[in-house]
Amino acid sequence: MLSVGDTAPDFTAPVANGDIDELTLSEDLDDAPIVLAFFPGAFTSVCSHEMNTFQDRLGELDEAGATLYGVSIDTPFSQNAFRDELGLSFALLSDNEREIIDDYGISMDFEELGVPNVAKRAVFVVDGNQEITYAWVSDDPGVEPDYDEVIDALN
Repeated sequence: MLSVGDTAPDFTAPVANGDIDELTLSEDLDDAPIVLAFFPGAFTSVCSHEMNTFQDRLGELDEAGATLYGVSIDTPFSQNAFRDELGLSFALLSDNEREIIDDYGISMDFEELGVPNVAKRAVFVVDGNQEITYAWVSDDPGVEPDYDEVIDALN
């Protein structure tokens, strides 16, 4: 698992932003700090609450100059439907090939539901040098991040 001070693994992923585009982390560092909020799956209660909470606090993230991306293994098509349902104004990254969660060391099996290799709930902040300046990972998919701590890490 990655921690503060590590270089954030680079990746290229589809971006669900109403359309479907592509983002490469190393080419998007001008928008740093970048908050990567990993969640197990769209359309689930805890993940919906987490993304809604980030949406509610988006002004604080903007004030800190941060760019937020939600990240899950869902396809960008389902992520766009999820964004629409929740009224999210930030983009979601699709890790349908599960390469990002593997590189970030946050893959888990959701055994109760029979769903293998999903993202643990995790938040990483990446600065303009591609360094991780904040890292939080939960082994319990029902636990949400400390949103105040994420905002504080940006300031």
